[in-house]
Amino acid sequence: MTVVAHIESPFQSKFGIPRQSGLARVEACVVFEKEFRQREAFRGLEDFSHLWLLWLFDRAEGWSPTVRPPMLGGNRRMGVFATRSPFRPNHIGLSCVELLRVELDTPRGPVLHVAGADLLDGTPIIDVKPYLPFTDARPGARGGFTEEVLRSRRPLEVVMPEGIDALSGEQQEALREALASDPRPQYQDDAERLYGLTFAGCEVKFRVHGRRLEVVSVVRAL
Repeated sequence: MTVVAHIESPFQSKFGIPRQSGLARVEACVVFEKEFRQREAFRGLEDFSHLWLLWLFDRAEGWSPTVRPPMLGGNRRMGVFATRSPFRPNHIGLSCVELLRVELDTPRGPVLHVAGADLLDGTPIIDVKPYLPFTDARPGARGGFTEEVLRSRRPLEVVMPEGIDALSGEQQEALREALASDPRPQYQDDAERLYGLTFAGCEVKFRVHGRRLEVVSVVRAL
């Protein structure tokens, strides 16, 4: 397979990335490799509202027949083919994202602006396909073990400090959505522990007390 593009995402560390696409409306850009920058390859794409991104877990190694899904607290094993774990025979990821706009004429060729991506900055993309509501949506589909978890889970209350100059208003809201889904491993519940992640070039520190997540600092990384 050939890498056709890379994503430019504010998520610059694995910790803190939403565990599924669409959980946080984080904006990102899909930038294509030189050989795939022909305008005609994008004809008609702007008429779709959502896209499928097929991409590579390029920083994952090896595979395992069973894995410990973070959603289950990391203490129950499931078959790898019943999960979306990166530790698979072929390290392929799949994300559904919202297409915000298509820019055809940029110094880097056509660029796709998307929202809801759960990809680490620089992740290689091997294909882009339109999302087709008439066939891709299955309202009555069963969600397996995820349904059990989602019934009992609610988003965290995220408290941000006043006067964050390092992030725009849109970036702050995207960060809030990402943190509300609780990026911690489910088995960690230490109210005094200080967690950190890199988002949009900033080092973000936070603590969690019960269902309340308090952002302690947001500092532009050097």
